[in-house]
Amino acid sequence: MQRRTFLRLSVFGAVVLGAGAIALRIAGHRSPAQARANAEQVLRGVIPALLLGALPADASANKAARQAALERTLAAIDGLPPATREELDQLFALLASHPGRWLAGLDWSSATPDEAARFLQRWRTSSFSLFVAGYQALHDLVLGPWYADPSTWPAIGYAGPPQL
Repeated sequence: MQRRTFLRLSVFGAVVLGAGAIALRIAGHRSPAQARANAEQVLRGVIPALLLGALPADASANKAARQAALERTLAAIDGLPPATREELDQLFALLASHPGRWLAGLDWSSATPDEAARFLQRWRTSSFSLFVAGYQALHDLVLGPWYADPSTWPAIGYAGPPQL
């Protein structure tokens, strides 16, 4: 490895660590309203990517389904234990912060479903277990409440639980 390459990698690593430290500092100082806003911002970006193919094709129905998915996901988060909610608040704060958006490579408010899907795929297949855990949390938080609603079952051919 050449010295220039080593120095470039060192500077890049320092920048990434600094951005992470700033993001964690930002994540530590938030009100419940800010935590909710961060969650909504990130979820509005990832819901269309995670539910790609499951959402209605009609524009107005698609918008209503995304809103319903957001509300159900937030309700599911509200039902989690406080320690788990705190960890999720940290994840959403990191992803919603400027350094987090820079590291993710996208802005949640303008991200297309394909861009969000590429981000999620990078986290899903990452060699860092923390990213994989973050992906799994987002995946389960969105898909669990989505498919818990009986109105979503016909799209996947599920007739519901058997009648006893």
